[in-house]
Amino acid sequence: MPEPFVAVPSLLGRSSPLTVSTDRHPAAPGRDPARDLSRDAARDLSRDPARDPARDLNLSAPARTDLSVLGPLTRFARDPAVTDLFVNGDAGLWLDAGHGLVPAPDWHSDERGIRDLAVRLIALGGRHIDEASPCVDVRLADGIRVHAVLPPVSSTGTLLSIRLPRAQRLSLDALAAGGLFGQGEAATDRLGRLRAAVHDRENLLVTGAAGSGKTTLLAALLGEAPATERIVAIEDVAELRIDHPHVVALESRQANLEGAGRIGLDSLLREALRMRPDRLVLGECRGVEIRELLAALNTGHDGGAGTLHANSLADVPARLEALGALAGMSPAAVARQTVSAINLVLHLERRGGQRRLAQVGRFVLDPADRLGTVPA
Repeated sequence: MPEPFVAVPSLLGRSSPLTVSTDRHPAAPGRDPARDLSRDAARDLSRDPARDPARDLNLSAPARTDLSVLGPLTRFARDPAVTDLFVNGDAGLWLDAGHGLVPAPDWHSDERGIRDLAVRLIALGGRHIDEASPCVDVRLADGIRVHAVLPPVSSTGTLLSIRLPRAQRLSLDALAAGGLFGQGEAATDRLGRLRAAVHDRENLLVTGAAGSGKTTLLAALLGEAPATERIVAIEDVAELRIDHPHVVALESRQANLEGAGRIGLDSLLREALRMRPDRLVLGECRGVEIRELLAALNTGHDGGAGTLHANSLADVPARLEALGALAGMSPAAVARQTVSAINLVLHLERRGGQRRLAQVGRFVLDPADRLGTVPA
């Protein structure tokens, strides 16, 4: 008789069909392939004298302590430089340690083993994955984020995308030391400008592509807020790690198998307004919640912040207009509310494994009453 779903988490203590092959890349006793990978990346970096390791923002961090939930992936995740793991069916495991994706050595698993691992991890996050719900995103203990996709939606086998949180909460000073704001006097000026924006309670929007460091920068900025202020953070999947004594976190909830119980970001934003936030934070704007965010920031809730996916500073107005359309807002309404609500836009880029603050701007109305941006 099949084991009931509620018992799936107990499988962590059992042997897994996943295997680690050492046939093609034999490892000496006591050697950790993940650490070998880190050393290889460092050696590759040393071959390019133009690159500065400190600028890649892979600053040393304490070892994570609760990675056992990842089962056979644990030994690769223990390297503090690793931020992402990708299992591409039986084609292999890829790691990102800050210098681009590289295949993990000494890894092999069949499709059955990877599927079992995906089911196990999703169950630990309190959700269920099968052919009826083949794409699921969950957060595990300590902020580990797991996204899984099953066949036939994935034509290349079961897929796992795992994002590991930093054990260390980086400050603005640490980000500056890593080169996020550039070098020399320009970096010092930008750091001072951002600190002033937080202390003056300006509303901030951090933009950039996936993996560009939006959440990291937002958390560092919020860490500069006075300790006497109450921060209410709302996220689809909790990722913000803010070094501040008074942070309240709300997380959205997807519908259950019967289609009931969903709590969206827009609903959480309305609830957050009743919690007397000194700073209202939306982890990522991705839908109709943009209407509630703009309304809140236009009605006396200064010092707020959020993030948005965008390719460049010039593309941000179009992204906001698209989200506003989902909420039934006209481009003119989006433009006028955005200009009034958001004081500063910080756009991040990641190139060659290096994250940097590429552009700083503000919103303006163009002659056609549409939203635009200019450097700030």
